[in-house]
Amino acid sequence: MDSTHQQHVNWFRASSPYIHSHRGKTLVLLISGEAIEHSGFANLIHDIALLNSLGVRLVLVHGARPQIEQQLTNLNLTSTFNQGHRITDLSILQAVEQAVGQVRLNIETHLSRGLINTPMSGAALRVISGNFVTAKPYGIHDGIDYCHTGEVRKIDREAIRQQLELNNIVLLSPIGYSPSGEAFNCRAEDIATRTAIALGADKLIFMMDATAINDKNGKPVQQLNIAQCEELIKQNTNSEICQLHLTSALNGCKNGVRRSHIISHNIDGSLLLELYTRDGNGTLVTAETYEGLREATIDDVGGILELIEPLENKSILTRRSREQLELEIKQFTVIERDGMIIACAALYPYENNIAEIACLAVAEDYRHQGRGEELLNNIQQQCSKTGIDKLFLLTTRTAHWFQERGFAESDISKLPLKKQQLYNTQRNSKVFIKPLT
Repeated sequence: MDSTHQQHVNWFRASSPYIHSHRGKTLVLLISGEAIEHSGFANLIHDIALLNSLGVRLVLVHGARPQIEQQLTNLNLTSTFNQGHRITDLSILQAVEQAVGQVRLNIETHLSRGLINTPMSGAALRVISGNFVTAKPYGIHDGIDYCHTGEVRKIDREAIRQQLELNNIVLLSPIGYSPSGEAFNCRAEDIATRTAIALGADKLIFMMDATAINDKNGKPVQQLNIAQCEELIKQNTNSEICQLHLTSALNGCKNGVRRSHIISHNIDGSLLLELYTRDGNGTLVTAETYEGLREATIDDVGGILELIEPLENKSILTRRSREQLELEIKQFTVIERDGMIIACAALYPYENNIAEIACLAVAEDYRHQGRGEELLNNIQQQCSKTGIDKLFLLTTRTAHWFQERGFAESDISKLPLKKQQLYNTQRNSKVFIKPLT
């Protein structure tokens, strides 16, 4: 098998857990007006069709900011924004309705014809639009009358759920309707967030024009918990639209949405990469623990074995049987990332306040990112709490890594007698010891 085919097989195997876990789940996807005008929009449509074929329940919410601006230009009209909301008088509303109608028709047309001459040719996609959003006037704020600008009052979740049960894609536009028959111009971000909350969606995804969400140092942010997201919003280091996406993602997670994602439409395949690879390519906001260090349980035995087997095959680690690992599982600490064990270490106490750190392993894709250091620090904290004042290890390949962290080479005679008796002369491991006081 050549390298290209092997790469494809490896990717498919790696994505299979996500294919399984996303089947039957509800996803609300905001597609910005900029994404619709982007040259990669046809590819995005194909990816949406693929998600539908894999059993993902899809609600699409589209924006229309650039299309509205173009329509206003065509009509020689101008509109203003205040605090992120467009002030929509009657003439502006008519332009908004025309632009939104054209965008919705464009999306429906692409979903109908976009599968021709692709691997998804022949797939039947049914797209349902309707008055699923009830709105009310945004009102007067600080003396400014926002006229026909609206805010979401209610989402008809039962009607949407019925369509999703039929495997239909639901398409929502940034316009809401009042019970009296008035139309209101609403923010697409608000509709997407309220819809995700109403449905109890598994994922809320925002497609943005920016390449990434950045921290205060300008570095891309891969994941945020609630507190970290709130802090990043306070720092206000991203663009206004990115700030809106962060705020919306945070609001969703605070109100029952499992995970919110912010990804760039400028990256081809970003939607698939975010959903079907472990690390994604955007920013994840979640109230859950996406990655964390914890004590191992019996349920982790399989994951630990899978992690350490390649290192055992290279004789870097001493081979452990499942039975042995099950008996010693309480000695292990693991780092779990999205359900996968990506690092582990074990601590074995001996008499006279000395202990061994063993089986320190990090998955290949996550090395050189500080996780080994994190495990070592945690092991040393465990020692401190239990009165252990000296830590030792045996190694054949990683001597320098431990030396850089305060371990000094020593002699077998310095080990506990029980460990001396178990020393494997064929492995000829080097002994390193670190005082902890």
